[in-house]
Amino acid sequence: MHLSNLIRASSFRLTLLYTGVFCASALALLGFIYWSTVAVIEQQTIETIEAEIRGLAEQYNEQGLARLIEIIEERSGAEADDDNIYLLTDPLLVPLTGNLSNWPKDTEDPGNWLRLTLSKREQDGFVPHEVRARSFILPGGYRLLVGRDMHEKRRFRAIVVGALVWSLGGTLVLALTGGLFVTGRMLSRVDQVSRTARQIMDGDLSRRMEKSGSGDEFDRLADSLNAMLDRIERLMIGMRLSTDSIAHDLRSPLTRLKIRIELALRNPPEVDRDREALANVLSQTDAALAVFDSLLRIATAEAGMDAVDFKTIDLAALAQDVTELYRPLAEEKGIELELSADPPAEIRGQHELMAQAIANVLDNAVKFTPAGGRISVVVRHRNGAVVLTVADSGPGIPRADRQKVLERFVKLEGSRTGPGTGLGLSLVAAVAKLHGAVLRLGDNDPGLEVEIRCRASTTAVGEAPD
Repeated sequence: MHLSNLIRASSFRLTLLYTGVFCASALALLGFIYWSTVAVIEQQTIETIEAEIRGLAEQYNEQGLARLIEIIEERSGAEADDDNIYLLTDPLLVPLTGNLSNWPKDTEDPGNWLRLTLSKREQDGFVPHEVRARSFILPGGYRLLVGRDMHEKRRFRAIVVGALVWSLGGTLVLALTGGLFVTGRMLSRVDQVSRTARQIMDGDLSRRMEKSGSGDEFDRLADSLNAMLDRIERLMIGMRLSTDSIAHDLRSPLTRLKIRIELALRNPPEVDRDREALANVLSQTDAALAVFDSLLRIATAEAGMDAVDFKTIDLAALAQDVTELYRPLAEEKGIELELSADPPAEIRGQHELMAQAIANVLDNAVKFTPAGGRISVVVRHRNGAVVLTVADSGPGIPRADRQKVLERFVKLEGSRTGPGTGLGLSLVAAVAKLHGAVLRLGDNDPGLEVEIRCRASTTAVGEAPD
């Protein structure tokens, strides 16, 4: 995996963006802490100096100059706090006591706050120190200066700046390292998907996206892609089977059609024989057209709702019309055909496709129900849905084959030599899916029970009924 690919990855750029935002936030936070703390230190220093001046002034007023000098010597001596600055002078600015050698220049005005710079001896030599101070005139003209060394603020500034530099540097290093690591993992998953996609494009439709098992977004994407690939593979297999089945089912009628035409052309003209040949040709042509017509209807149903015009239809009335259409054929075979419906049973659907689906179910029921058998057609309202049930007393369909018969050109072993193309129930399944209905093949004991559960017209289109 090339470094340039890592740097160009969107995840790496997002990591840098988030790092920049985090560093800016940390800088703003530390800056706020710094300025807030400096303000607190400054305020505390001012309050301490003012309290010190008031206390010394009270000592002077109560106990005199000698006591004031004694107190200042105690507080500015060698064992006192070196951060405290004191200086007491006479009216002529001659120092009387304190730890300053002389009165600072340009500080004649009493009561002003001063910022002084003093040089103090440290291990590295003399170091400048900032001092915050205030002058005060005592009765008698004596001058008092009290201050505080602000080197604590300087040390605090150095600590904050150092922490800021180290934290920002550490953040950048960790962000870059984490960004490269996370981006590398993401790119490895993307490369894995790309390799699988190329293998699929090369013709291996059995390949699927691998999952890490963590349940992350890549696993969810892999689930969706694998479901799509399963659907594509089924469609491709169905297309191949459809092509093979069409070629097989149309070969026989077309071959017979060709033979009848050739015989008619070779023999001398004869009205009766020619009419019989034309009738046979017409029959073979109808069989071929029936296959194409069924395929077109299935294609229309599978095209989706945008391809058809949905209207409110009465499923009970529609079932009655189709039942009456097949009643003569059922009576001819000695089959009892019963209808029980609860009109109105309104659904949203396409009239012709739903009628064709019901006709296909009834056609199969009449075709496979033996003489003396029974077929019942029932339309009922059930839990906010309209349920159409067609039950016969024929041989039924084994449980293992019930899903298979919904595919195109599938004919079970017992019906391979009979009429039909194997497209009837596949059309029913396509129409049910188009209408958001649930198709169920069950056991009528004996016989087959076909149930189509549609949502009532008051139910929003787009959700399958329970």
